[in-house]
Amino acid sequence: MKWIDIGINLTNRRYQKDRPQVIENALIAGVEKMIITGTNVNESKKAFQLTQSRPGTLYATAGCHPHDASTLNAEGLTEIETLASQKTVVAIGECGLDFNRNFSPPEKQITAFKQQLELAVKLDKPVFLHERDAFDTQFEILKDYMPALRGAVIHCFTGTAQALEQYLALGLSIGITGWICDERRGQGLYDITRLIPDDRLMIETDGPYLTPRNLSPKPAGGRNEPKFLPHIAQTIAQAREQSLQQVASISYTNSCTFFNLT
Repeated sequence: MKWIDIGINLTNRRYQKDRPQVIENALIAGVEKMIITGTNVNESKKAFQLTQSRPGTLYATAGCHPHDASTLNAEGLTEIETLASQKTVVAIGECGLDFNRNFSPPEKQITAFKQQLELAVKLDKPVFLHERDAFDTQFEILKDYMPALRGAVIHCFTGTAQALEQYLALGLSIGITGWICDERRGQGLYDITRLIPDDRLMIETDGPYLTPRNLSPKPAGGRNEPKFLPHIAQTIAQAREQSLQQVASISYTNSCTFFNLT
């Protein structure tokens, strides 16, 4: 079975000592392609540089996470545009709104989000979205942009059935992480994952974060890796009452189509 991890923070320092081995272990597990998440200008540059080392395997996004929105200026936007013009940079993001911690003021987040959506329209690139405790505002903004966007995926979706329904109605794809493997926090997600249409489902680890709680044995240091993607998919398959092969097939096809992977 073939897999694609649509969201892996491979530039994170927790991979610094053994990044090449992490990639090899993913390939051994059947994870053939990985999309490295760009969370700010510097991390987006690092993500792009990594894609040059493994063409056909590593891809990247370029953007500014809402936590870093207050640091995004005109120069940074230009740098994101330059990066996003590269073939191996397949989406704008991670972008969106996060009103849970407000590391950047909401008004700064909204401005940076709209700027990146406009850039995605200009470059005809899909967007890789983040949203936490900001559904109403994000949804209203997306309504204005979705008709012109190539596509949008809500990364690491953990919301309600109502939020899922509204995102789907807007035309979004849905990224599911190992959050679904946590019977304490993820039961709600487990219960509604079956509502995602086959052609809208994508899978991600969001490593090194969100290590599946039901992994056994637990990884040393608790670090999540792309090689655990098939484990996450097994729980998704159970939740959707589908075979693992079916989940592999639909998520792989959806990801290739959405991100225009070659």
